[in-house]
Amino acid sequence: MMKVIRQVWESLKIALQAVNVNRLRAMLSLLGITIGIFAIISVFTIVDSLEANIRESVSSLGSDIIYVEKWPWAPEEGQEYAWWKYMNRPLPTLDEYEFLRQKSRLAENVCFLAAVQKMIEYGNSNVEGAGIVGVSHGFQEIRSFELERGRYFSPLEANAGRNVAVIGHDIASELFRGVDPIGKYINVFGRKVVVIGVVEKEGSGMFEGLILDDLALLPLDFFKGFVDIRSDMSSPQIWVKARPNVSVDELGFELKQLMRSYRRLGPMEENNFALNQTSIINNQLDQLFAVLKIAGFFIGIFSIIVGGFGIANIMFVSVKERTHQIGIQKALGAKKYFILLQFLFESIMLSLAGGIIGLFIVFLGALAINYSSDFSIYLTLNNILVGIGISSLIGLVSGIFPAWQGARMDPVVAINTTF
Repeated sequence: MMKVIRQVWESLKIALQAVNVNRLRAMLSLLGITIGIFAIISVFTIVDSLEANIRESVSSLGSDIIYVEKWPWAPEEGQEYAWWKYMNRPLPTLDEYEFLRQKSRLAENVCFLAAVQKMIEYGNSNVEGAGIVGVSHGFQEIRSFELERGRYFSPLEANAGRNVAVIGHDIASELFRGVDPIGKYINVFGRKVVVIGVVEKEGSGMFEGLILDDLALLPLDFFKGFVDIRSDMSSPQIWVKARPNVSVDELGFELKQLMRSYRRLGPMEENNFALNQTSIINNQLDQLFAVLKIAGFFIGIFSIIVGGFGIANIMFVSVKERTHQIGIQKALGAKKYFILLQFLFESIMLSLAGGIIGLFIVFLGALAINYSSDFSIYLTLNNILVGIGISSLIGLVSGIFPAWQGARMDPVVAINTTF
């Protein structure tokens, strides 16, 4: 056993010496693997990062919340998206909101909201196309967020429709430029509205409307004095949060019965409302990213194969150059596996070095993107192991035939060969 270990160690040392002697050739041969690993791991990393960013944005919707809306987020299973049918559906109303709030036994909180895009002004500063959202009391219990300064609406302010606002971090920064916004009056809908709170910065999200940085929240009773909340333009919605220990499916079944009852739908009539939840988006994302990962693998694998052919070609050259040395080793009693391991170790080392360099380039690229943009790139341990595993496998496959050719040489013929 110790003899075998010593021979394996000797094979490894010879492989290291061969790589060290032919440094330029080694650098050129591992270049193909470097490009291949960079390509495939870059694709995997970008896809994984895109998925992580999207799922993080989706998570802000809440897994225990159901959104009663006119439009479903995705087509029903096995069907196409029947937009022509959804277009004629009625919008959620304030009366339905009150009905659900009073009748639902499984809901912890219910709120109504509507939104438009308008200009917000303060002095000589303004924000074009800011999201103005009218919310009923209870929104703060459903959509969790932190306040950087100030406070949220009181129940009295919400129910009385006071001219108060809680604004996002980015709106506060653009309008006030370092000045404390609390207590200042901004111009919304041509009316003065006092800022009572600023939401802590949440960062960019992959879904528009999920992040509060560019939004201004107003009491619904104030908002509806200037916006028709029965119009498609204001996208009215009812948000319902499940009680603790109540599944979203149980809540959805109850809401379905309540909405059908309120809208007087017959047993054979289809629902004319949508009950949206994050599981709908997550199911669609599962399918989308499964396809992207398969496509990414096939895109990257071609680069890997090209790099593998490069290493195989270099290894055939290496075997030819060292034919005389192989003959001497065999004449001294070297076994076939000893010769085989020399070239396999050399091939795997070249491929592995190329893979590590490729991974390092991906790592540097991820750092650069993370520092220069709001999009987060994640080079995961799984992708690192995949990169190392693929490069090792390519080295093994690329080196096995040249190594086998060297191992089965006739020692007499080999020792008399000169190049």
